[in-house]
Amino acid sequence: MLELKNIVFDVTEADGSQKRIIDGVSLKLDENKFYVVTGPNGGGKSTLARIIMGIEKPTSGQILLDGVDITEKTITERAKMGISFALQQPVKFKGIKVHDLINIASGKNLGNAEACEYLSAVGLCARDYIDREVNASLSGGELKRIEIATVLARGTKLSVFDEPEAGIDLWSFQNLIHIFETMREQIKGTILIISHQERILNIADEIIMIADGKITKTGQKQDMLLDIIGATLEGGICGRIATQEGGAK
Repeated sequence: MLELKNIVFDVTEADGSQKRIIDGVSLKLDENKFYVVTGPNGGGKSTLARIIMGIEKPTSGQILLDGVDITEKTITERAKMGISFALQQPVKFKGIKVHDLINIASGKNLGNAEACEYLSAVGLCARDYIDREVNASLSGGELKRIEIATVLARGTKLSVFDEPEAGIDLWSFQNLIHIFETMREQIKGTILIISHQERILNIADEIIMIADGKITKTGQKQDMLLDIIGATLEGGICGRIATQEGGAK
């Protein structure tokens, strides 16, 4: 479904030198699977997600979606081809109501009842949110869930979430896990989440570990979790992974 071929991404430092952020990453994502990408801070996880969406352009390499080369395609073109992206910090839209945002995401002029179904799916009381503005009056957890509702409304073949647990409270995090569990069961598409959270790792089909811009290991969840937790206990690879008891950061 999605294939990355030898992706390299360099940035120019203040002194003019080149720093390699992504170093020859090759990866295949299959249809209708739930993937979690994890690894240390600064390892290149979020950069890779942004490259998939087209926010960043790779220095070299190739990206294929259903066999079509999308390396040079824009964010808008990729979105139209079926890729959704949820940011760590959802964007606020002063003057735009939640209903408007869901309509834009779905590409349709949805009635209140249809739009409310997406809000209910992410645990929000629809009548309390449908006419609210997507602005600073909403909490981090509320914004996260509204953003996920827009992803659901799009119904795309690939949904990418960059650290969806960032900046939300424990209660919202617990509901977030339930939302992803529901998506895993119901969505007809591939889900890719960048995360350190053990509870999110626990609902993955496959886990991909990235460090120093390279994929260091991939595998089925049951084969990967013991290695990841062991590395955490030794102060290594994923020092930020939280236990189920610890909840969100």
